[in-house]
Amino acid sequence: MLNLVILKWVSTKRSSYQQFVYFYQMAILKRIFDLYLQGSVHVALSAYSLIRVTEMLLNLVPNPFISGFGFFGTIVGYNFIKYDALARSGSPHRSLRLKLFIAISVVASLGCAYCFFRLNTITQAVSAVVFLVTALYTLPFFPNRQNARSWAGLKIYMVAVCWVGVTVVLPVLDAEAPMNSDFYLVCVKRFILIVVLLFIFEIIDLTWDDPHLKTVPQQIGVRHSKQLGLLLLLVFLLLELFQRHQRYFAVSVLVIAIAAFFLLLANERRSKYFTSFWVESIPIFWLAAILFLERI
Repeated sequence: MLNLVILKWVSTKRSSYQQFVYFYQMAILKRIFDLYLQGSVHVALSAYSLIRVTEMLLNLVPNPFISGFGFFGTIVGYNFIKYDALARSGSPHRSLRLKLFIAISVVASLGCAYCFFRLNTITQAVSAVVFLVTALYTLPFFPNRQNARSWAGLKIYMVAVCWVGVTVVLPVLDAEAPMNSDFYLVCVKRFILIVVLLFIFEIIDLTWDDPHLKTVPQQIGVRHSKQLGLLLLLVFLLLELFQRHQRYFAVSVLVIAIAAFFLLLANERRSKYFTSFWVESIPIFWLAAILFLERI
């Protein structure tokens, strides 16, 4: 009888220890995952994916330097936007995490510079323009003025233009490919997709955004924002019909459907992972679906 009691006690202790180890491991994994998201690595993978998608849609020769530049440059740009003010303030808030983000950004800066000097001169020039737009978005260039990030109603369009520049214009310029009708169609469709995805971010952030930002949901409401987003996705689908190469049409329809699904599900109560992971995974899924189609 005593042996049974001892065995039961040992089993209980072992179970409690295993649960402790499990939750400790999960906590570590969550911190790593949060670092991956907050360090802008995931959104950089999205930029990389869209560059590769552009290369496939326009039959460009894959260029690891342009996709690498997009990947590393996105990390640098987004971390600069998110943490520049905090770093310059000297605030001790989350100092260790901030140092990790700075370390990630430094490594990404080296990778970005390495790729940058292997691009064509015209590509480098346009890249510099995109960087200036990013800096304008973050830093106040004029005394006693806010940065462009705070300009009412402008944020979403500046971000979309930058994404079109990095993921469509730069690959075409560096490949010295013709800027024909297909190129302009891809530019417009990419702009539409980014704007719709940003609608989702703005709906999720509606509770926290400054009312003076005049985001789309603030101006026309969540319901009408979703309706406008669905209308834009319909325009995306119609433009897809004018693309000369239709081999990825089914994949594009699937991407449109997924974007519409997340748009309809968006509300102010959604977790931060809804946008920072799932919505930003849509370009990654787009590339994966095309690569899968190429293999079958």
